[in-house]
Amino acid sequence: MPKPYKIILASGSPRRQQFFKDFDIENQFDFEIRLKEVEEIYPENLKAEEITNYLAELKAAAFEGELAENEILITSDTLVWLNGKALGKPKDYDDAVVILKSLSNQTHEVITSVCFKRIVSTKTIFDVTKVTFRELSEEAIRYYLDNYKPFDKAGAYGIQDWIGLIGISKIEGSYTNVVGLPTEKVYRYLSQNFLNNL
Repeated sequence: MPKPYKIILASGSPRRQQFFKDFDIENQFDFEIRLKEVEEIYPENLKAEEITNYLAELKAAAFEGELAENEILITSDTLVWLNGKALGKPKDYDDAVVILKSLSNQTHEVITSVCFKRIVSTKTIFDVTKVTFRELSEEAIRYYLDNYKPFDKAGAYGIQDWIGLIGISKIEGSYTNVVGLPTEKVYRYLSQNFLNNL
């Protein structure tokens, strides 16, 4: 059977790519991963989900004029929000140490925005999850960085990694949002708009 829509996932994140495979997305849509380099710079006055919304839409704008009528482009951005400050991916090892020390014994928010772009419309959704770390020792932080190298992750950690298993004492909200995609909200949007409410 021909599939009426094609999803283009514009994300190099292996976690996000795996989520779409786990959706059985290729049984319902044609599916492609298509990547573009986008400089992730945002206005300094933006806060929290304003930042992730802006960056997700910025990534989608890079495909302007390239989409076919049946194509749905999906872009995403995740950040860690702590005490009124955005924590993105660490610049280097030392920056990752500083970030994880700042998260130790604190509650932060993980915010992910997802942009769905078509020729006729652009829709952006976001989700917020509160994550609490117990106190992390310097030894635990350095062990994690040396062995798991989470330098491509917002907040310098992956909840699914060792640090999440031994360090996170509480989570309020979507687990998959912290991994990098609020899967329930993404699937609900796709099903309500393109799958006859499956």
